[in-house]
Amino acid sequence: MAKYDKSDLTRRMNGAVDALKGDLSGLRTGRANVALLDPVQVEVYGANMPLNQVATVSVPEPRMISVQVWDKGNVNAVEKAIRSAGLGLNPIADGSMLRLPIPDMTEERRKELAKLVGQYAEKARISIRNVRRDGMDALKQDENKKEISEDERKTLENEVQKLTDDMVKAVDDAAAAKESEILTQ
Repeated sequence: MAKYDKSDLTRRMNGAVDALKGDLSGLRTGRANVALLDPVQVEVYGANMPLNQVATVSVPEPRMISVQVWDKGNVNAVEKAIRSAGLGLNPIADGSMLRLPIPDMTEERRKELAKLVGQYAEKARISIRNVRRDGMDALKQDENKKEISEDERKTLENEVQKLTDDMVKAVDDAAAAKESEILTQ
């Protein structure tokens, strides 16, 4: 059952790296970015919906995000959701349009964000190590079922370890780049 599949391990490890990059793109660096509002959920029509399903988000200038709400009746709900999302943004309502000026980041906020980058990176490393463990378990089971020899298992385990090391390095590189971007703004 637990047949070793290198392409599956690679896909799953890449998934962890991609998830990290998605998380990092949502972190604010002092420049406006539509990904900043990705975690915002708006309570409309009796359900929680992602902001991008009730409004158009754009960046008209480097330090401003504009949110064009499609249904004028939802403007207050969208404004409330953005305020309560913990992003440190204060929307300015203008009809069905909300303007979000991006404030300068304080040194304290930069350090908090850098710490968050570290947490995201550790979560990705743990995911990668879990995939590695699954791969190693599959190899041991294949050897126990006499589908591969002990030498093959050891060779493949080295392959899995190298893949793991490469993916962890990709996580570390992405985290370091984001951290320096945050701290040097």
